[in-house]
Amino acid sequence: MNLPASGRRVLVSGASRGLGRAVARAFAANGDRVAVHYASRVEEARLTLESLDGTGHALVGGDLGDPAGAAAVADAAAGALGGIDVLVNNAAVNVRHPLPDTPYEEWVEVWQRHVSVNLLATAQLSHLAARRMIDQGTGGRIVNIGSRGAFRGEPDHPAYGATKAAVHALGQSLAVSLAPYGIAVASVAPGFFATERVAPRLEGVEGEAIRAQSPFGRVAEPAEIAAAVLWLASPAAEWSSGTILDLNGASHLRS
Repeated sequence: MNLPASGRRVLVSGASRGLGRAVARAFAANGDRVAVHYASRVEEARLTLESLDGTGHALVGGDLGDPAGAAAVADAAAGALGGIDVLVNNAAVNVRHPLPDTPYEEWVEVWQRHVSVNLLATAQLSHLAARRMIDQGTGGRIVNIGSRGAFRGEPDHPAYGATKAAVHALGQSLAVSLAPYGIAVASVAPGFFATERVAPRLEGVEGEAIRAQSPFGRVAEPAEIAAAVLWLASPAAEWSSGTILDLNGASHLRS
């Protein structure tokens, strides 16, 4: 297999802002060409696109929760880039829904949405990208964005924790099945990191408690998570296939 260290064709799902934007920037700075996926935030996705180093990047919109939408996104990305060498499954939903306070109808709806986007979309995009990598014959990389919550529990966001645990398990299954084709699959399990979405929590009354979860007394920056994703997608990281890399500042330790 001959996966290059740069100049690769990279699809990043959910790249309109936050971690997805940081991941897209990391690959672009590495000399790769990036397909920036968005679901509905087209203007924010354009800002991501405009911020990328280099040329040859593309904007790809679509609802990954719909199987046909996922296929259209993969087709558009491959068409714009000329193929797919790296897939980063970052798109996710995370809606608060503690069981004691959530009506049953809302509970069902929230779970269905989490499963559709966090798990099924990851599985569907992984199939669509991996089939292209197999046909290209040059190997490839799939990196899944999981979560610390898959291990420590998420009482206010149980569907998020459960679907991220499933994403970790999916990644390990695919790591075994795709290795003969030179495709390495790994996951990262971040703790709390600073994005636009969580800024009010960090600036509010619970910010101090969130930062205190780590002995470093802070939360991660998206660029720190993106750096790990970039390494896991590199040729040097093939032997890390199947790993789930904790990125939580020692806020949750496991063995």
